[in-house]
Amino acid sequence: MKLGDIIKLSMNSITHRRLRSWLTILGIVIGVAAVVALVSIGQGMQARVTEQLSGLGADLITVSPGFSRAEAGGFRFRVGVFGGFGARGNLTESDMRIIKTTPGVLYVNGIVSGRADISYLGQSASVNIQGVDTSVWRFMETVKLESGRYLSVGDSNVVVIGNRVANDMFKQPITLNRQIQIDGRNFRVVGILSSSGFIGQQDSSVFMPRDIARKILDLNSNRLSSISIKAADSSIAQDVAAQIESRLMMARHVTKDTQDFTVSTAQAIQEQVSSITQTITLFLGSIAAISLLVGGIGIANTMFTSVMERTRQIGVLKALGMTNFEVMKIFLIESALMGLFGGIAGVLLGFLVSVGISELGIRFFGPGAGGGITTVITPELVLFAIGFSVFIGIMSGLLPARRAANLQPVEALRYE
Repeated sequence: MKLGDIIKLSMNSITHRRLRSWLTILGIVIGVAAVVALVSIGQGMQARVTEQLSGLGADLITVSPGFSRAEAGGFRFRVGVFGGFGARGNLTESDMRIIKTTPGVLYVNGIVSGRADISYLGQSASVNIQGVDTSVWRFMETVKLESGRYLSVGDSNVVVIGNRVANDMFKQPITLNRQIQIDGRNFRVVGILSSSGFIGQQDSSVFMPRDIARKILDLNSNRLSSISIKAADSSIAQDVAAQIESRLMMARHVTKDTQDFTVSTAQAIQEQVSSITQTITLFLGSIAAISLLVGGIGIANTMFTSVMERTRQIGVLKALGMTNFEVMKIFLIESALMGLFGGIAGVLLGFLVSVGISELGIRFFGPGAGGGITTVITPELVLFAIGFSVFIGIMSGLLPARRAANLQPVEALRYE
């Protein structure tokens, strides 16, 4: 029997048992839709994180107090002698001078940070204060200005504020050249940063000259909370980071076991976060695939029932000369068609669900995160979903098809 005739016979069987067939296909539809919707959310989240992290700058390196390193099975942490990741830290001006002499380093910005109360029009809020080197900060800041200017050499009682500080923390927005009070001291706003999204804390920070920040936060004149470095080129950032780590270990007289600082690059952070989001996407897809397997069981049940109902028909076909392989093809194609129809309908339903989630704009990272969920449906995902549903259909119909093929013509013709 020709393949076209077998396909027509299989289609006729599906349409003849219309209600049962579509109820069976519905299980595949729900499974595929769940896979497409959940994986598209995971891929959208991964794309959004990658987009945000790409804005950090591939040529940036950060030295922070305390020690952490990615290892098999998780992260290894060791807190430094001054509180690890605390605001005061255990980095010093001496460390910054060592970093400046490292080949490949273009700019070095020693940062002091901590929290302080800011007052504006009778309202108060706690914000993150960052004291920066005004001579290099504007060359290293990855967040663009919404209005105003960056800090300059010679600035004293002026600040640049994050987008959330300007627009969300007080009833009235803070605009350029307005006066704010920090620790009872007046400052003029000379710049407002654009929104940085959910990566980083610039949105909730106030930037000022480092020596002024030390007075506000009552910090030791030699201590730094972190050190930001800009490499001469992004292609050598990893090598520069390795040299900085080696030099600091020698200068601080520490080993790998006693290391009390961490050198990280934006590229390394992006790779780690991308790995995590890929794992989340795989986890979401695996959960959804369970419902697809349940749909496959429904196909198997329907096909076993179909074999029982069509036993006499199978006997007639085999008596007319149809081979066992041809009988198997009839039932395998029938189950594959169920998987195909379910896969196509499931992709369409999953697409509608994904678009609905994206349009609803559910805040995945909380208020002020800079946008809602973005779902991404790739051609690869569509092809995989349809292909997997067809595979499930074929595998579900394999045992019923073998059972039909092994029926003896005489016994099949006697079946009532």
